[in-house]
Amino acid sequence: MKYPEVLGFDALLPQLETFDAIIDARSEAEYALDHIPGAINCPVLNDEERVLVGTLYKQTGAFEAKKVGAPIIARNIARHIETLWADKPREWRPLVYCWRGGNRSGAMAHILARIGWPVVQLEGGYKTYRAHVSAALENPPELDFRVVCGTTGSGKSRLLETLDGIGAQVLDLEKLAAHRGSVLGHLPNEPQPTQKMFESLVWNKLRRFDPSKPVFVESESKKVGNLRVPGVVMERMRASPCIAVNLSRPNRVRLLMEDYEHFCADPSALNTQLDHLVQLHGRAQIEAWHAMANGGEMAELVDQLLEQHYDPAYLRSIDRNFVRYPQADVLALDDIAPDDFLQAARRLHAA
Repeated sequence: MKYPEVLGFDALLPQLETFDAIIDARSEAEYALDHIPGAINCPVLNDEERVLVGTLYKQTGAFEAKKVGAPIIARNIARHIETLWADKPREWRPLVYCWRGGNRSGAMAHILARIGWPVVQLEGGYKTYRAHVSAALENPPELDFRVVCGTTGSGKSRLLETLDGIGAQVLDLEKLAAHRGSVLGHLPNEPQPTQKMFESLVWNKLRRFDPSKPVFVESESKKVGNLRVPGVVMERMRASPCIAVNLSRPNRVRLLMEDYEHFCADPSALNTQLDHLVQLHGRAQIEAWHAMANGGEMAELVDQLLEQHYDPAYLRSIDRNFVRYPQADVLALDDIAPDDFLQAARRLHAA
């Protein structure tokens, strides 16, 4: 076999997990926008260098741009080899890609191959990967979704996490989106991925599921924070059988107090989010909730938010969007201890 081997994404997909490393040779900003899940970023040109070379290319032409870019590229590749791969054995087999599978990944793949590693270069680069993901999400695999429903604070996310822990198939959209799915759902110090990255993460989960086994997913709305759930995936979810999680309101308040502990420590952050509800509940009500937050009456505030905002909104949405909810199997939880969720998860997984 002559290396670097150049393969299209469709040919690579069945062996994607066999590579010892997936190397994204694009700049930091390109990588942050989206990348193949599991890829590491080893820029051949970083953000500033890419602008420099790209500007020269437009203003003076390809030859002058390549004269400036070539030594920069060589130094960056040398640094990656010295700091990341110097200890790799001859059998180490990386996959390398850039934007279109051209100069950047080609330069890196050529040098790695000359060293003696069996490197593979993605033909067409990221653009061919992105085209595959977009097409796959337009026609996702037929999966046996089981939609976990329940009002806010009923433990749906904890149940999904527990199901995942015991080996069940789980599509946790909120985890992939780094958001808890409500106006208060932003996770502190954890920004949401871009829309394209979210879609990559969803695609990567869907392709791994066994269609003969159920896939548990939460009854999300079309958007999780700022991110849109792929349309066909949402349609399939909304037509699927439902599981109604039932937990008493006092226990739901306790659970939310645990999950949103950061708001208890910083009432000002909570009040900023509550301001988004002014149009629904009026300024006077929001000011009353502000006062409760500032006064440390968090349990009472959470209870009022459930009664006046979350529960009515959720019940309207679930009845409208999940057509099989009236026939849902009821899953009652007595408490919110880990063992309660473990026993519930085992019942669902065994069903």
